[in-house]
Amino acid sequence: MRAVVTVVGKDKTGIIAKVSTFLAERGVNIVDISQTIMDEYFAMIMLVDLSCASIALSVLADECETMGKGIGMSIHVQHEEIFNAMHSV
Repeated sequence: MRAVVTVVGKDKTGIIAKVSTFLAERGVNIVDISQTIMDEYFAMIMLVDLSCASIALSVLADECETMGKGIGMSIHVQHEEIFNAMHSV
């Protein structure tokens, strides 16, 4: 199963390292990643594979949200199909 992870907030050093380490520790593989900085704001979107993850998607989503608050970022995780359905015209 694949999911989309979005990370948004004020730019600071180490965001990608913290998020990618957090995911790797849970067996989540980053398949694709895109990030940009717009003025002082950081935005990243990742496509991740959870087929070897040690936790369920719902638990990962909750943990990412909590971790994001801890580093001052908004982090959301959605199943790929739900993300695609929400963003199709």
